[in-house]
Amino acid sequence: MTKRDNGIHGFMGGRNGFDNLSRILLFTALGVFVLTALFRIWGLAVLGGILVFIALYRIFSKKLKRRYAENQTYMQLTENARNSLYRFYLRRKDKKTHKIFKCPNCSQKIRVPKGKGDIRIKCPSCRIEFIQNTGNCK
Repeated sequence: MTKRDNGIHGFMGGRNGFDNLSRILLFTALGVFVLTALFRIWGLAVLGGILVFIALYRIFSKKLKRRYAENQTYMQLTENARNSLYRFYLRRKDKKTHKIFKCPNCSQKIRVPKGKGDIRIKCPSCRIEFIQNTGNCK
């Protein structure tokens, strides 16, 4: 490490640093500043400045227990939204290579690879077999 790196490391030692709440505050402030520039609503600039101030206060704070508790509260409040977005991302990614069929008997969702033509699918829950087309063979 260089002398400069030691100084930065020493300065940030014992401080909160970037966490999820600080990161979202800074990104929100950036969005507010972009909206301010686009629509010339200067009252939003004050809101953006306040958000930046709060984020920087959190980043450089030495009250680690309080900042940790705030971040945990934020993570708990946004858990459902983050999980929903992640599941949506996985479904979109999976849609390119797999197809989802419902069992005609029990409505269980079954994931099969695309491009295999007509295949016999066996439901894992009710053990009924049915034939479905997964698309043309490549």
